[in-house]
Parts: sequence; structure tokens; C-alpha cells
Amino acid sequence: MQWVALLLFSVTVGGTLVWLGVPAAFFLGSVLCGMSFRLLGARLKLPRPCFIYAQALVGCAAAKSMTPSVLGALTENWQVLGAMVLSSVIAGGLVGWFLTRWRVLPGNTAAWGASPGGASAMIALAEAYGSDVRMVAMMQYLRMLLVVLLASLAVHRLSVPHPIDVAANARFSLSAFFLGDLVQMALTLVIMAICGFIAWRLRIPAGALLVTMLTGAVINAAGWMDFRLPPVFQMAASMLIGWFVGLGFNRTLLYASLRKMHWLFFSAFMLIGLCAFFAWMLHRFAGSDLLTAYLATTPGGLDAIILLAMDSGTKTDIPFVAATQTLRLFVVILTAPPLARWICRIAGPLNALNGVQAAGT
Repeated sequence: MQWVALLLFSVTVGGTLVWLGVPAAFFLGSVLCGMSFRLLGARLKLPRPCFIYAQALVGCAAAKSMTPSVLGALTENWQVLGAMVLSSVIAGGLVGWFLTRWRVLPGNTAAWGASPGGASAMIALAEAYGSDVRMVAMMQYLRMLLVVLLASLAVHRLSVPHPIDVAANARFSLSAFFLGDLVQMALTLVIMAICGFIAWRLRIPAGALLVTMLTGAVINAAGWMDFRLPPVFQMAASMLIGWFVGLGFNRTLLYASLRKMHWLFFSAFMLIGLCAFFAWMLHRFAGSDLLTAYLATTPGGLDAIILLAMDSGTKTDIPFVAATQTLRLFVVILTAPPLARWICRIAGPLNALNGVQAAGT
């Protein structure tokens, strides 16, 4: 009954947000409903296979924009791509150092919690390295929620609607949600199922999305088939991913971090603000579209950001956003352990020195 209630409320809130013109409405509505249900005491947890295949569906949708010309443009602009990835990692390191320097959190906990992306991977790594897993989880999920809300607002303010979408909204009908070529739909679902299963067995972070997106990009670039899914599938994927984000919050996490909640909000806004500043610099000096730069650098939620990018209009370079967010995920996972050790090594002596000076005073 809780799942039925969550579904009905999510559809209602998502439909209201569609009526208000909010981008990625069903995803955002599902995030808010999932978080509300969880904090009100609902004992719901999204089954792992549902989340995996929802990611695979998003990967199929993103693969449609991966054409040979687009992939060639990505290789030509590798300097901008690398600058965006590097700026996000630097911003995460600065926030982790600040939290450790001011004794808000221990160095290893601050480093894992401030890592810009890969929430589930960061929580698993934090547990393996003996950090405060509850605080890391709260930092990651809180920032993910703020990133979704702020990115949705940015898309609403800066996007240019798709002409096709405008025409479709003018003649909206419920049957349009189920339209599609049956053969193409069946092939797309088969590819999605195989890629999702492979990623699940190999335990790749965000693997279902990445494997499906890369496989689909190769197939789409080669011209072997055209990915076709009815809108109802994409809406279902958006809602499942939204529930995964929203249901990650719970009372235990909230109570454990209540005393430091103002610091957690400050650190999240600090990281988002630094990434937004780097995005503005890239827009100003590299000529990148402002919305594309913002979505490419914003720190968190590979699947969520791709969903927002796909719903952001004609100006957004979806493959560039997907490539930047994917590359950043891998870089963050590779650099997080040495970055955590570096923060502990640099901030630790400074804290000890301040303690000695305070004792002498």
C-alpha cells in the first residue's frame, strides 16, 4: 500500500510540475515524494534491479544523441572536457580541506563526503576505509538533492524548448505515451536488459547507465538501429531514479547529522558554487554554452544530470554533458583515496598547530 500511495503521489506531483512547465518533472516529483515518505516513516527501499534497469533506460535515451559527428567534436574539444572534469575534482578537494581545516569533520570523512559524484561508490569506499558512513551518506544525498533542485531551476531559466516538444504538447493525448515501433522497442529493451545484467554482474559504479550508453552510442554511430522507446518508459525510468534518490534519506541519517546540518548545507552550497564558478569561466573564456557548462560541471548524480540535460532544450550539448559527467565519475573514484590521505596529511598538522597555539594562549 505504501508503494501504491508513493506511485499515486509521484504521478500527481509530477503531472502538476509538467503543467507548471518544470523540466524533468516526474523525476523531480519522485525525488520530493520519496524523501517525504521516507522521513514520515515509510519503510520503503527500491529494489536494486529496478534502479539498475532504470539507469539502463536512461542510457538508451542518451545514446540516441551520440552520432559520429558529435563523437568527433568531443575528441576535438578534449581540452575543455578535461578542464571541466579537473575543476570539479579541485572543487571537491577544496571543500574537503576546508571542513577538515576548521575541524567540522575528520579528514577522511570530509574527503569522501565532498567528492563530487558517485554517491553510492563514495559511501562504499568510505566504509572500507573506516570513515563515518552515516555522515558521508548524508553529505552525498543532501548535495544530490540540492544539485537536482538547483539544476532544475537553471534548466527552467536557461533552456530553449525543443520545437517537436512544443508541437507535441499542443496536441497532447494519453495514447501518445504508448506510441512507438514495436520491433525497435523490442530490440532496445533486449539491449537494455543485456547491458544492465552485465553491469550488475561486474559491479561497475553507475555501470548500467554507462555500459548501455556506450553500447548504444556504438550501435547508433554505426547506423545499425534506431533506439525507440515510448515516453511511458522514459517516465517510468525517471520516477524510479527519483525514488532511489529520495528514499536514500531517512530519520537515522537526519538525527545523526542534525548538530552539523548547517555545515553540511554550507559545504554543499560551497561545492555547487565553486563548480558553477568554473562553469562560468569556461563559458566566458572557452565559449561553451552556459547551460551545457553548468550541467557538465555540477557535482552529482550522473543519471539525474543526463535526465535534466535531455529535457533542457535544443541548445544543450547532451553528449558533451554525458561525456564530462562520465569521465568525472571515473576520475573521482580513482583519485578519492589519495585525495583523502592528502587532506588528512595537510589539514592534520594545521589543526594540531592551532591546538598548541590555543593552549599556549
